[in-house]
Amino acid sequence: MELFGVPLPALLGQLTLGLVNGSFYAVLSLGLAVIFGMLHIINFSHGACYMMGALFTWMAMEYFGLGYWWSLLLVPLSVAIVGILIERLLLQRLYKLDYLYALLLTFGIALMLEGGFRAWLGVAGQPYSIPAELAGALDLGFMMLPKYRAWVIVASLTVCLLTWYMIERTRLGAYLRAATENPALTQAFGINVPVMVMLTYAFGVGLAGLAGVLAAPTTQVSPLMGSNLIIVVFAVVVIGGMGSILGSVLTGLGLGVVEGLTKVFYPEASAVVVFLIMAIVLWFRPAGLFGKAA
Repeated sequence: MELFGVPLPALLGQLTLGLVNGSFYAVLSLGLAVIFGMLHIINFSHGACYMMGALFTWMAMEYFGLGYWWSLLLVPLSVAIVGILIERLLLQRLYKLDYLYALLLTFGIALMLEGGFRAWLGVAGQPYSIPAELAGALDLGFMMLPKYRAWVIVASLTVCLLTWYMIERTRLGAYLRAATENPALTQAFGINVPVMVMLTYAFGVGLAGLAGVLAAPTTQVSPLMGSNLIIVVFAVVVIGGMGSILGSVLTGLGLGVVEGLTKVFYPEASAVVVFLIMAIVLWFRPAGLFGKAA
């Protein structure tokens, strides 16, 4: 059976691959949206945190014998601790300055982290095996869906939904929003604003670390993997609307699917379709699809 001249199994396979890529885009852009929406920091080190998540996962297996499930728990916490150190030692000194200073600082941090891991491990990718529980494929009748890809989609959507609920529907989320919108008033109510800011940044980069853990079995783990992805993720955030959590998630998933389908119908445009969509969206809606105009 064919659809628009393309065999249906091939089309559905690319659609599934697009959903997997869109899941990574969604989790990564969610972390960026949390950091920008709460702290107004354009975090250019986000790709390096994603890379650290994947490399820490590989290192946990290689040096400590810890399997995938332990890494899924411990690696995001480890990356979040790195984020706490960055925020406490460096970023907190820049909160009263122009956004550009934080952007340049985080860009420099990304270059240093990537350079350090390149000097240690080189640029060759390291393999990481799919956990035995998620090996194999599911027979959907019209195609075979790898179990691990299905797990990535389900896990990513679950994390995105829980994050949205926590920030938009819980008391903790209300404290976070209040601490960033009116720090002085929030401090007067006895809430430790610096700690809230620190935890927000740690949570955002922890999401990037989680995306790295999910990505490790699907690609070659390499110090370059963050820089190859972060520009696309920034485009996703801009299209969805800077700081819009729901917008980042929906846009990430949607653009992953569009990118996958473009590889079927017009492969030459698959590398630029995201940026083309960004240009069109910004032309008609500069604040992004779900963003609010300043």
